[in-house]
Amino acid sequence: MSGNAAVATTVFVVFMVLTVALGLLAVRGHGRTTGLAEWSVGGRSLGTVFIWVLMAGEGYTSFSYLGAAGWGYNHGAPVLYVIAYMSCGYAIGYVVGPTLWSYARRHGLVTITDMVAHRYGRPWLGTAVAVLATVCLLPYIQLQITGMGVVVSTISYGVISLNWAYFIAFAVTTGFVVVSGLRGSAWVSVLKDALVIVTLAFLAIYVPNHYFDGYGPFLDRLVAEKPDWLTLTGHGGSGLDVTWFATTSFLNSLTVVIFPTTVAGYLGARSADALRRNAMLLPFYNVLLFVPMLLGMAALFVVPGLTGAGSNLALFKLVVDSLPAWAVGVTGVAAALSSIVPMAVFMLVIGTMWGKSVLGTIPALAGRPRRQRFAAQIVVVVSGALALALTYLTPNTLVRLSLISYEGMAQLVPMILLGLVWRRLTLWGAVSGLVAGGTLVCALVFTEHDPLWGVNAGALALGVNLAVALAVSWLGPQPADDRPDEEVLATDPRPEESSGREGSARPEGSVPA
Repeated sequence: MSGNAAVATTVFVVFMVLTVALGLLAVRGHGRTTGLAEWSVGGRSLGTVFIWVLMAGEGYTSFSYLGAAGWGYNHGAPVLYVIAYMSCGYAIGYVVGPTLWSYARRHGLVTITDMVAHRYGRPWLGTAVAVLATVCLLPYIQLQITGMGVVVSTISYGVISLNWAYFIAFAVTTGFVVVSGLRGSAWVSVLKDALVIVTLAFLAIYVPNHYFDGYGPFLDRLVAEKPDWLTLTGHGGSGLDVTWFATTSFLNSLTVVIFPTTVAGYLGARSADALRRNAMLLPFYNVLLFVPMLLGMAALFVVPGLTGAGSNLALFKLVVDSLPAWAVGVTGVAAALSSIVPMAVFMLVIGTMWGKSVLGTIPALAGRPRRQRFAAQIVVVVSGALALALTYLTPNTLVRLSLISYEGMAQLVPMILLGLVWRRLTLWGAVSGLVAGGTLVCALVFTEHDPLWGVNAGALALGVNLAVALAVSWLGPQPADDRPDEEVLATDPRPEESSGREGSARPEGSVPA
């Protein structure tokens, strides 16, 4: 092992031990034998700071270090859709987040699948949505495992192999999330966000000055030599034009607010006001996304010729090439934690959905939060192990599923957002729309017709989904539901809820069937 490899690897190992310790410490004073709500949504007690770092941690994944730099390297300007949809999503979340939080608090709900089951009065629907969401989320766990593996292998100068790095990602994440749940993820997010902010701020200054003598010469050279990278559709005839940019940003901004991991963050908040403040502060974090995007384009001149998956290492090629080993190690830790934190929340959400909406329907677990928590913890381990095994054995299986993950989750938007504010959206209307939209997404994506006529396939499918849902709701059967509107529909949080002054939420296990 070379001196550089020893230093960088030591830095990485120290921070991984610190990560597990920090995650485990989060559970102190909150009890390891409490129910599902304490473990899965932090007892609905997280304030603005913890919610901010947690939700920022979910949004700033390994894609930010690898994929964003790779997109910048390969295509250029189209990668800005990430900043566009996340910023618009935060604006929508200013309204949607407190509404979902209030609905879940009033009815003792802990997952998005709980909300669906309660709204339509059918536990089996919550089970079906849990299965769909799991299929969509598993590829994200695999992508984080793969992303961390690539980062760790690179920053250790090859000393830690890809296979060992994959296992480390699984072991570290499982090590604290099973015990500490959402609260542990929030604590680790503090460390992760501190390192991300410091390393990216440093790289934003260092790389342009080290390689180009400043931003002026760098941007002048970019405009003169690589003008295609500064326009839509970007370089390479990708077809990612203005229509694609607009429809993708629109679709993703709607989807992100009902994404199961985002909703987990909402439900962990202490008050509605904490979520509103969070929605105003999160866009500032998006400024950091410009750094890997710009540095990906800077790498065009420093390490030209990267192709395929190699282009995702554009940023780290610059880091390893120019920084001392300890700095390479710290930067790699920031990127590794950008895999671990979102992976922890993905695994936590899958466990919670299955513990409450799938396994929780078994008589032995129904209405018993502690048993549901234990079941959810087992599912966390199983889901992570499954993603890890598929990463080793058949990585292309999850890669293909990842093609429809976000666009597939988008088809839940009418069922959730429209269903919670409009009583006339019926059970069969929502289900029919979901089936129609999901089928169209799969057909378009797997036949390589995404985008179609420049439009994001998920946006086209969402339009069909909504049309079918409305038509069936108006013309189809009207299921009987005698519950009052306040029991079925979501409303704006009351003043006492907004400030967090109201008493405790409905106890777990008291949700009507």
